[in-house]
Amino acid sequence: MPRAVAILLLAVSLRGCVAYEYEHEFWLHVDGSGTVNVTARPELWTAMKGLTAAQAADPDQARAAVRSVFEASGLRVQRVTLTHRAGRPYIFVAASFDDVNRLAGTPAFPDLALSLRRDGEHLRLAGTWRRPPGLPDPPPDARDGLMAVRLHLPSKVYAHRNAFAGVERGNIVGWRETVTEGLAGRPLEIGADLDARSILLSTVGLFAAAILAAATLVAAILFWVVRAGRAAGQKPA
Repeated sequence: MPRAVAILLLAVSLRGCVAYEYEHEFWLHVDGSGTVNVTARPELWTAMKGLTAAQAADPDQARAAVRSVFEASGLRVQRVTLTHRAGRPYIFVAASFDDVNRLAGTPAFPDLALSLRRDGEHLRLAGTWRRPPGLPDPPPDARDGLMAVRLHLPSKVYAHRNAFAGVERGNIVGWRETVTEGLAGRPLEIGADLDARSILLSTVGLFAAAILAAATLVAAILFWVVRAGRAAGQKPA
């Protein structure tokens, strides 16, 4: 039994430590606003986002180009950094936006279209990641590994469209494929059905309902005690 538990814990930890060569990670709110992190090797920024080879080859130019593209697309950039993993450089950008529905087709997202629309009591998330045509291919040694689009959703997820690991930790869904598949033009089809109420709002509502129920019970008990006391006091001696 201890060995089985150790193996299970190892498997879970490894699953949570998948490293992507090209990744979009979104945190969405029910009103469509949110934040996004994009991390990718410079060659993949060129092949997927349209940075020039000269920009990708120079760290300072790459950071400046990424910031410029995101700000020109209406996002507020928090930071752009160059990191390294296993000796390879990665360009990372973190930015916020007011409406995820306005990102598609902007210079920052020529490859990704997302929409979040209300449908009664639900929100419908739909989208597609697809490599834009006409961009240069990276060298063969830069086509390994995995790529992904991952979303932290703001409310309960009722259904999803082929998320690779289902619903993770209650509200995370993701889609992934190999970099080779993405470079070849294979799209990632994104979709989910979620509650229109945020998890925070639902939690506050539950707490408020519990407090109201407790207050009602206490009031009922006090009323009964007072009434019983009056009835006892009115009995003839």
